[in-house]
Amino acid sequence: MQHSGIHSIRVGDAIVTALNDGQFQASTAILNGVAEADAAAAEAAAFRVLPPRITISSYLLEIGGKKVLVDTGCGTAFGPTMGRARGKLETLGLTPADISTILVTHAHVDHVSGLVDGDGKPWYPNAEIVINGLETDFWLNDATAAAAPEAAKGAFATAQGALRPYAARTRTVSHGQEGLPGITCHHLPGHTPGHSGWMIASGSESLLIWGDVVHLPGIQFAMPQAGLAFDTDSDQARTTRAKALDMAATDKLLVAGMHLDFPSFGHVVRAGGAYAFVPAVWRPETDLP
Repeated sequence: MQHSGIHSIRVGDAIVTALNDGQFQASTAILNGVAEADAAAAEAAAFRVLPPRITISSYLLEIGGKKVLVDTGCGTAFGPTMGRARGKLETLGLTPADISTILVTHAHVDHVSGLVDGDGKPWYPNAEIVINGLETDFWLNDATAAAAPEAAKGAFATAQGALRPYAARTRTVSHGQEGLPGITCHHLPGHTPGHSGWMIASGSESLLIWGDVVHLPGIQFAMPQAGLAFDTDSDQARTTRAKALDMAATDKLLVAGMHLDFPSFGHVVRAGGAYAFVPAVWRPETDLP
């Protein structure tokens, strides 16, 4: 059954379910590489509210008899109106103990804070964490954290607080390696050093869950040069976004992203000198097991 904030699709033999974690108020001031007025105009032209809002989602994969998460949302970090993905799992009849693996795209607060409870204890007692090794090399390096600008120290503390409780059950991979059978790490650097998508392939079908390639869909598809203030390397993130959008459009690849409009599944098409997003058409529940 499709509940509010829960939406499932089939990818070959896998079932992929988007779990809405909430939506928060953002601002065009967080963008760089474009004029703020132009970004606001693009948002308005897409019939969106100003200031813009950013959606957060995570994903449940049912594949090979396992229950797998891609990211965990923000948990308790953003207050009581966010962190709703946990409740969506409960609605589906799942407990934290049912999750066997968590594939992490990157270690920002809205992606990994759901790994722990309000006391910093692991929320998922049986889950193995799989993450690009470049990501842990960056966030868990004490020297790098100590040398970080003051404004970034909180991000390091958050990442370390979420990842270190799982240190004994963390496995790192690199670009092109499988996190699980049929699920491959796709390195998409810039937003963070080890930021990665997860490519799910089953039968003749595939889906790239691309993490944070796009934060503001009403702006960044039309203006892919628009970067984010919290990109570790905005120039590299812009290059990565251009490559990812080109690949998705060229290959007619089904994609999903944590900050695309819920339920987030769709395709990228070329539109003039930029791109547009075409949401996947809803299918009835009879298409699912």
